[in-house]
Amino acid sequence: MKTRKEQLESFERLLDIMDELREKCPWDRKQTMESLRKLTIEEVYELGDAILRSNLNEVKKEVGDLLLHIVFYAKIGSESNSFDIGDVIDNLTEKLIYRHPHVFGDTQVANALEVEQNWEALKLKEKERGRRVLEGVPDALPALVKANRIQEKVRGVGFDWEEKQQVWDKVKEELEEFEAEVRADHPKNMENELGDLIFSIVNVARLYDIDPESALERTNQKFIRRFNYLEEQTLLKGRSLHSMSLSEMDFFWEEAKKGEKN
Repeated sequence: MKTRKEQLESFERLLDIMDELREKCPWDRKQTMESLRKLTIEEVYELGDAILRSNLNEVKKEVGDLLLHIVFYAKIGSESNSFDIGDVIDNLTEKLIYRHPHVFGDTQVANALEVEQNWEALKLKEKERGRRVLEGVPDALPALVKANRIQEKVRGVGFDWEEKQQVWDKVKEELEEFEAEVRADHPKNMENELGDLIFSIVNVARLYDIDPESALERTNQKFIRRFNYLEEQTLLKGRSLHSMSLSEMDFFWEEAKKGEKN
């Protein structure tokens, strides 16, 4: 591992390279914050994939790609005298100190939940923010991630279940309401009630310290692995999925499951 001095030297070298690229590379020179935005979103998802795969070498690479974007935005900001990387770092540093009074001040906290509650309360007091709890949840977040963030935000001001076991009654209630609309064959109401049911499941995940986005993605990957096995075995036997019965396909699906367990 590098010393702090070596780490700072590496960061300084990156800034120098960014200056040179912005000056001499046609592609880097033409980029704007707007053109970088979609690429930044892609990099965040690639980092998320690497984390889910527990591939630390890939995590290192993807963190580097994300750092490049941060430096890039700061470089563009400096060109209009709006802000530079020093301003970005100073702003972050001041925010971290302000929102951690239990570390840098005299505030006492009993657990991580109280830290979160203090964090949200302090955010509401900051000058440039409104006084609405959910103001900081980006509209562009994917719905599942947004649901989780909404619930985390309101928990920060005490709007939460007294006991996490209570959430199961809500799940059962939402499931019954969804089933009722299915039986009544009301498509719009079915959509509304399914949304409520999913939101309650996200609540379960949050209360039991499970990231719903990661949990669902792991299930996606598990399904892909099993279906790929099913398809490969079908091809090896000279068969087509279209010509197989569900029970025949289920045989290979169960084989894939057993293989994972072994």
